[in-house]
Amino acid sequence: MSSNVPETQTDLDRIKSKRRGLMIVLSSPSGAGKTTLTRKLLAENADMTMSVSATTRAPRPGEKDGHDYYFVSKDKFVEMIDADEFLEHAKVFDHYYGTPRGPVEDALTEGRDIVFDIDWQGAQQLTQAAADDLVRIFILPPNMRELEQRLKSRAQDSDDVISKRMAKSEAEISHWIEYDYVIVNERIETALNELRAIVSAEQLKRRRQLWLGPFVKSLVSGG
Repeated sequence: MSSNVPETQTDLDRIKSKRRGLMIVLSSPSGAGKTTLTRKLLAENADMTMSVSATTRAPRPGEKDGHDYYFVSKDKFVEMIDADEFLEHAKVFDHYYGTPRGPVEDALTEGRDIVFDIDWQGAQQLTQAAADDLVRIFILPPNMRELEQRLKSRAQDSDDVISKRMAKSEAEISHWIEYDYVIVNERIETALNELRAIVSAEQLKRRRQLWLGPFVKSLVSGG
């Protein structure tokens, strides 16, 4: 019997595990709950990893180089752009951010999903670079008052920065239509359930199931 046709349920599970990884992009205006949803999704999926971006901004309290971000100088960032080491990069609030290409490509080949916390500019660039591997999800707040309150409750930014983020949020929200899915985060558990459903469906898409071709060939040949 062909090795592509399972004899037991365990064999079938082993064969079905051979899939290409998925790039999960989450975007939102600041304060919409994207970071909380991302952390909960990662906590539930041991084989899912967070894309670590490079940035020229200074670390915030508690952030670690290589874990939260790769903190680099502006000169180093420009060198990485020139060497085509980014899948995407952008300037946000006077600082540069970018996704290193190598770790992402390795994860996809190994069948691991990787999550991206990036803005609409980064999502556009990733679409150009790797559309077939990508699912884009936009997170909206239930209303703008709630968005501002969430920003204030984080106690991470000054009033001036919060004002800038609120002023920019309308422009960010205008890009919702460029995404494959939109989640309105009024209640975190409801939003998380919707996110789980999206990820599960995208993981099952035919083009990501690398085992299906050989399996069907053996199945119909009577192996």
